[in-house]
Amino acid sequence: MAKKEIDYVHALTYQASSRIELLRKLPVPERAAAFEKLSPYVQQSILKLLRVHEIVDLLDHLDMQQAERVVTRIQNTKLREKVVQRLKGDVKDKVEYFLRFHPNATLSLINFNYLFLDGALTIKDAAHIISDHYEETARYPEVLVHEKGVLLGEVPLSSIVRERNTSLLKKHVQPVQTITYQAEVNDIIERLVTTNSKKMIVLDHDTSVLGIIYADAARLLFGNLPAETLYDFAGVDNSERPFDSVAHKVRNRYRWLILNLATCFLAGSVVLAFQDTLNTLTILSVYMPIIVGMGGNAATQAFAIMVRGITLGTISYQNAAPAIWRELWAGLFNGIIIGSIVALVSALWNGEPLLGLVVGVALIMAHIVAGFAGAFIPLLMKHIGNDPAATSTIFITTVTDTLGLIFLLGLATIVLL
Repeated sequence: MAKKEIDYVHALTYQASSRIELLRKLPVPERAAAFEKLSPYVQQSILKLLRVHEIVDLLDHLDMQQAERVVTRIQNTKLREKVVQRLKGDVKDKVEYFLRFHPNATLSLINFNYLFLDGALTIKDAAHIISDHYEETARYPEVLVHEKGVLLGEVPLSSIVRERNTSLLKKHVQPVQTITYQAEVNDIIERLVTTNSKKMIVLDHDTSVLGIIYADAARLLFGNLPAETLYDFAGVDNSERPFDSVAHKVRNRYRWLILNLATCFLAGSVVLAFQDTLNTLTILSVYMPIIVGMGGNAATQAFAIMVRGITLGTISYQNAAPAIWRELWAGLFNGIIIGSIVALVSALWNGEPLLGLVVGVALIMAHIVAGFAGAFIPLLMKHIGNDPAATSTIFITTVTDTLGLIFLLGLATIVLL
């Protein structure tokens, strides 16, 4: 396996005519690992022929010190600026996405003071690189080790000082905690809380290293709170997990189901209140499931968008007004579309345009309420300390079903009787 990699480096060095084709055949991590071993002259000749995104992919697999050296070998000034801008933008976007686990988390929480070294290097070679890094930054780096561009783990500086100069880095690798920047918020918090490791390596989607987060810095951000309080902060204190026990699932759910039963009786009482209207206009019973179903579906759409925003940390009770307002307008326009279709069908099917108008207007009003309920209720649940995903649907269903029936039966009573 090692021989094959050496052959690639040799081929890239001496087969100038097929250099780019050979490089592009390699997976990106191996491509970066091979590129790292090439001479500055060969690297420079390759950089002239690569596209911007290919250069960015290469740099993405190198540590900051290596990437800086490679960038200086790009002779075209405009290309160099474009690559740097693209790389900085990508890193910033990914780090900011990872930091959604806490609204006060900033870019400084992610540390970039590391070296990403080939496991085939000797301790002596690594020591020289570390020394150069220290001279440039006045800081000793974390030493992360890879094989063909894939992270193996870390080598403590104490090992580099203690071991023989001729020993290979990969023989002294220790495992390190890793997490992808795309991980779910709950998973990030759980890992930060439960891991005994002092650091966690944040990986890109392509397994390259994005940065390092230190456990102490994360705990300081949360105010040294215990695990239970961290879960409370994230709104996942009582969140169910797929493989929880049956008893745990029942304990989490039965109270809310009892509450749901009470709200169902509330919707039923609306039907009872308009019994005389239904006795006279039995045709309305055909439209009741449509009102309830469409209102529920519209609310579910708004609810899904809002819970996603809460999970990602992009929306809160305090900044939600514009989002709720837009959901109201979306509900209005969707209601007009659906209401018009149902009104037309009702007028043609029943031969009563007035009935169609009543049903159409009721659907418009139901969609507006659905948009508001689907957007506002999960935010309210989060604000008062409940899990929005588990508790919101009961109240959303109650609001949309009850008001939807009131709109339909109330308008029918006023207009058709």
